[in-house]
Amino acid sequence: MSEPGQNHASIGDHKDPNRRDFIYIAAAAGAAGAAAMAAIPLIGQMNPAADTLALASIEYDLGKVAEGQQVVVKWRGKPLFVRYRTPKEIKEAQDADWKTFRDPQPDADRVKKGHEQYLILVGVCTHLGCVPNFGAGDYGGWFCPCHGSQYDTSGRIRQGPAPKNLEVPDYTFLSDTKIKVG
Repeated sequence: MSEPGQNHASIGDHKDPNRRDFIYIAAAAGAAGAAAMAAIPLIGQMNPAADTLALASIEYDLGKVAEGQQVVVKWRGKPLFVRYRTPKEIKEAQDADWKTFRDPQPDADRVKKGHEQYLILVGVCTHLGCVPNFGAGDYGGWFCPCHGSQYDTSGRIRQGPAPKNLEVPDYTFLSDTKIKVG
């Protein structure tokens, strides 16, 4: 028996360093595993979406578009307006006093030299991202029915809340009738 006044260790109070070390190592390994499991989805979400990889650049045959017609093609998840402008539309775009516009830009900077009849635009209103309709509004170009932005035959903002012209994507002519966008 023990004498009064002596301290006795209870069953859970072991002074065994091997057991304590094992608990520390197990806890550290569990924490490292949890951190790795949390990092995998964070790193994975930084990769581009699989459905947009194929559309990073597209080729389109402009021979499919008749004079005065617009075709809408999906590119990077957005509508791409491919417009074959009439001589009247080209003249209106070139003759406009573009220096007075909210986002001043001459028509010549929005088309490729020698291919002025083709206008390629990202079909997203620069105000809130709506898709404008062609042939409505006061300027013969595009009209965004959501908030009233109006664009001319060169896709330049002429009236309404949109701050900028419709975007002209980076594109090149592969032949007289074939373009590569992106």
